Amino acid sequence: MPLKISLKPGEKFAINGAVIANGDKRASLVLQNQAAILRERDIIQADEVNTPLKRIYFPIQMMYLDEGSEPKYYGEFKDRLEEFMDVVNRPEIISLCVKINKDVANKDYYGALKTCRSMFELEEQMLQVNAG
Repeated sequence: MPLKISLKPGEKFAINGAVIANGDKRASLVLQNQAAILRERDIIQADEVNTPLKRIYFPIQMMYLDEGSEPKYYGEFKDRLEEFMDVVNRPEIISLCVKINKDVANKDYYGALKTCRSMFELEEQMLQVNAG
């Protein structure tokens, strides 16, 4: 099934690791086949990896966008996920971590990224509580 993407002027996105920028007008793209695509707002740069969840997200992102990079990033993903699960004691978070792990094992990297993104706000709240 085709995927339609509406882009704002100047919005960037990545398809299979290639970064593409929209021009100065709104545009729509229709992808007719499977491709690894992420909008700029969903891409984390290496220098932005500064929280436990972002340390999990980043290697998944790299496996998703760079086909064939799994051997390079899978170990990092597993190590960061295990570290995170060792310190988290909330069952709902553990359940989401298990889902992320299953998605990565099934090479559903987009699903894993989506679940990880859904936890960012909760992580931010937890980090603020621990800092305060």
